[in-house]
Amino acid sequence: MLPRRKSRPLPTAIFLIVATYVLFFWLPKTQSFRRLPKPISRQDTTIRSDAIRLNKVAEKYPVKEYIQLPTGSATIPRIQYEFPEETSSERRQRLKRRDAVKSTFMHAWNGYKERAWLRDEVKPTSGYHTDSFNGWGATLVDSMDALVIMGLDDELELALEALKEIDFTTTKSKQVPVFEIIIRYMGGFMAAHDLTHGKHPILLEKATELGEMIYHAFDTHNRMPSVRWDWTKSAKGEEIRPSPRTSLAEVASLTLELTRLTQVTGDPKYYDAVQRVMNELEIGQDKTRIPGLWPTWLDMDRMDFEDSEFTIGGCADSAYEYLPKSHILLGAQTDKYRKMYEKAIKAFNDKLLFRAMTPDEDQHVLFAADAIGLRGNSQTLKYSADHLKCFMGGSVAIASKIFNRPQDMYVARGLTDGCVWAYDIMPTGIMPEIFKVSHCQELDHCPWDEEKWMSDVLSRSIDSEETREAAEDQIEAEKLPPGVTEIKDPNYKLRPEALESVFIMYRITGDKKLQDTAWRMFQHIDKATRTKFGHSTIKDIRHSKPRFEDKMESFWLAETLKYLYLIFSEPDHISLDDYVLSTEAHPFKRPDAIKHSKPSQ
Repeated sequence: MLPRRKSRPLPTAIFLIVATYVLFFWLPKTQSFRRLPKPISRQDTTIRSDAIRLNKVAEKYPVKEYIQLPTGSATIPRIQYEFPEETSSERRQRLKRRDAVKSTFMHAWNGYKERAWLRDEVKPTSGYHTDSFNGWGATLVDSMDALVIMGLDDELELALEALKEIDFTTTKSKQVPVFEIIIRYMGGFMAAHDLTHGKHPILLEKATELGEMIYHAFDTHNRMPSVRWDWTKSAKGEEIRPSPRTSLAEVASLTLELTRLTQVTGDPKYYDAVQRVMNELEIGQDKTRIPGLWPTWLDMDRMDFEDSEFTIGGCADSAYEYLPKSHILLGAQTDKYRKMYEKAIKAFNDKLLFRAMTPDEDQHVLFAADAIGLRGNSQTLKYSADHLKCFMGGSVAIASKIFNRPQDMYVARGLTDGCVWAYDIMPTGIMPEIFKVSHCQELDHCPWDEEKWMSDVLSRSIDSEETREAAEDQIEAEKLPPGVTEIKDPNYKLRPEALESVFIMYRITGDKKLQDTAWRMFQHIDKATRTKFGHSTIKDIRHSKPRFEDKMESFWLAETLKYLYLIFSEPDHISLDDYVLSTEAHPFKRPDAIKHSKPSQ
């Protein structure tokens, strides 16, 4: 007879409790994410098989001799800070934050997979879908490199399989927005191709298919593009003309994507197409009403640069962003972009840069004004700040390193801190789309003056108790934080620009306080914008519980969350010394000709 085992309920229970505690609280954790099964294609099945298609069409204005990629040997100074080894506690906190961003990404990605697979965007509140960019699956393609960066291999496989269903020869849309298509689709394909080291041939196949299609938009009498391109005219062999009124950004922000396509395929026509545009802009740079800057609106048909509006914000932003980045992607083998940047940054510093007046006089808060250029080399300024201008801090920082302009780092940090300040002063912790501020006469001396602020709010002097009360009433009614004089557009559109500059500034300076800044911004954004099927633009950042607009553009996944993920990743993950990031945050591999100089701190 077997001996009976003694019962030990108390020691066993204690052991199980201790083991559970160790398992859940001490052992390293891996983040798990809800993964949906293979998504249902929601392609637009109303496109008929006999629809108009853009296949091989004879060019009306063929190029006789292509502009070739520059060759030579050059050195670009190191961009990134030499980060020391982190402590174990720093690593735990960083990984916890990184995984929280990844979880938020998966929430939005799953909403798109479930409700809008192969359409351009999911409506994050209602769960419907919409096609904003010709119906070729903008969110899917724009997000592919983010899937690689975040190690979401299973999701990437689903996306790669879905690419077979995208047909770039036809669309129900009458016009093709050339700039948006190139930065979202071409950028998505080329970055995913670079990050996976050419492992997936379909990425380059689709990039080339799109390149062949979009190249027809440059088939005009002067080879300047039709940026709102009526593609059916080209498909039917009819003539198209360059856009008589186009934004600066739309024509001057195509260089990275099409240059990279030429670098990878060896086909010179894509680089030729964008260099012809940039050659014209280089000629016109000194002939504008504010020499060094280009007007916001251009006539590319008559090559007219006479418009009077100037900004580095919406409709112009990425034109200036791409000057130092094109220099990097071309391996510093031409001085064209350095010279153009140096003229632009001088005009920017002299004409547009200003300091905002804030109660904390130690805050170094810089912004960029808008200008109306008058004849005779004079201008009037509008001291408005907008979210799209927030890219400038990061761009100036990169240029400061690669062009050896250390004096500009003061400006770069001030522009970045200005956008962070704009986040921190709002009730939701989120910056509005467009607002105005009280400005200082000097960058280095900016004492707080409450009466000046109130007079700026009313646009008239505070000369009586009545006008003071009127100012106070307006400040209260419009919920204006000290220093802010008007909130012209209180929306938040899930934009990435402020976080983009925080990311770049962190990678360049190594300032770990910027990681805390990014975490604070992320928490506020996630809280205010999260919906059932993703994250939505919000109507008014002044309300603690803002209303949703049921809109989630592809850049939420492609840019905003990618920058956040990279801020909390190892510094050599997508290093700025290995990749150049496009205006849509797509990393393109820098050419092998680049040789990094000795690290500097």
